[in-house]
Amino acid sequence: RPHSFVTGVIHPWRVSAFERLLWRACRGYLVASFVEMPEPLEDPDTGESVTWVIFLISYWGEQIGQKIRKISDCFHCKVYPYPESEASRADTLSGLLGQIQDLSVVLEETEQYLAQVLDKVVLALPTWRVQVQKMKAIYLVLNQCSLDVTEKCLIAEVWCPVRDLTQVQDALRQGSYKSGSSVECFVQRIPTVESPPTLIRTNKFTAGFQSIVDAYGVASYQEVNPAPYAIITFPFIFAIMFGDVGHGLLMFLFALWMVLYENSPSLRQASNEIWLTFFEGRYLILLMGAFSIYTGFIYNECFSKATVIFPSAWSVATMANHSSWSSAYLATHPSLTLDPNITGVFRGPYPFGIDPIWSLATNHLNFLNSFKMKMSVVLGIVHMGFGVLLGVFNHVHFQQRHRLVLELLPEMVFLLALFGYLVFLIFYKWVKFSAADSQVAPSILIHFIDMFLFTSNADNLPLYQGQVPVQMVLVVLALASVPVLLLGTPLYLCCRRRRRKTGHPP
Repeated sequence: RPHSFVTGVIHPWRVSAFERLLWRACRGYLVASFVEMPEPLEDPDTGESVTWVIFLISYWGEQIGQKIRKISDCFHCKVYPYPESEASRADTLSGLLGQIQDLSVVLEETEQYLAQVLDKVVLALPTWRVQVQKMKAIYLVLNQCSLDVTEKCLIAEVWCPVRDLTQVQDALRQGSYKSGSSVECFVQRIPTVESPPTLIRTNKFTAGFQSIVDAYGVASYQEVNPAPYAIITFPFIFAIMFGDVGHGLLMFLFALWMVLYENSPSLRQASNEIWLTFFEGRYLILLMGAFSIYTGFIYNECFSKATVIFPSAWSVATMANHSSWSSAYLATHPSLTLDPNITGVFRGPYPFGIDPIWSLATNHLNFLNSFKMKMSVVLGIVHMGFGVLLGVFNHVHFQQRHRLVLELLPEMVFLLALFGYLVFLIFYKWVKFSAADSQVAPSILIHFIDMFLFTSNADNLPLYQGQVPVQMVLVVLALASVPVLLLGTPLYLCCRRRRRKTGHPP
């Protein structure tokens, strides 16, 4: 009996159910072969890449063939015609191979054409991008303009710096001439009581620092801009916290590379947001690296290791000769103490930074942390005091002299009475106590805590006579300045508003 064929493709996860149903429905009157494709193809329905399974079913009888075709439709198989004779199959195969070759040629030529088009687009893309950005900016401004009564011209109310007013007038005049307009555009200054927006001109060096200041708040019109001072204070305070010659050098070289190649299109046009953040702050990173190198030399740390630039000022030999350390003593004492009170053991301060011998001491961290903490406190309070004093220029410029008394004065009293006094204690203890009487030197921390508790500690000797009364007066002054800070300006403005309502001059 002649046999027929059904061929097609099916999803791989449907093969088992498809084969089992064919076998049961046709009662075994068929021969089925399944082979996976060597390469995955795209599913036209879902767009997913699927490794299809090719099947070839040989059957006998028309009724069995109808069952096979219906089952194939139910399983969403892609069925293709299969010639009966060998010659027809060979002709079909050769025809398909010819079509594949023709399509490959067409696709290759299309890719070449697209590559040529893209090469031309790459050259014109920067110009197009600038044109689109200009058009977008122009139409954005036009959308914010309003029509006049005749609906034939646009009116725009804008803020413009006085120094740029001539450039704006020249640009409008040139635009009117190039557009062929019969009516020339003009600028008219109008009076207003509104406060102008703040315009701070920056360049590629100051833009990063200005962004940091603006993150905390934009200064009002004609207020003092603290960004120029932040150019030094911000990277220097960073270096105080992370002072290391090695790490600072890596930061400095990385930032220097970005600065030297800042005009490179690959760096400026990168789409990575994190990279753009680093690139925009390249000058900030450059200064942070430079200051970190400086403070790293002061801390004498290079990748957390001390370096010997100058000879150490401590003499172990002198200490050994004075103490008569024997070999047996050294064998039983892995840690030795150098006494600076012995003549010749300590010959003076290190020429620059921390003596490298401190890196070998067991109390190295205690000494270095105490040094960093005191230096951070002193510089931080000086920085805060400088920021408060900047407000003097704002108060004087805006003729708000009441804020000098009700805000600036209590702020300075609070700052100096508490933290300024702490700086005084640090320097006073440093000047008064030397290595000879270091064992009886009192703790500044305990004194500062007792200052707020209005108590005294008998085990912690006072730094000077009358210290407790002075500290009590300072705490009272600091506490008294708090209500003045909170209520002084609001009460003054309320009283002035009432006097204006009643007709009295302020």
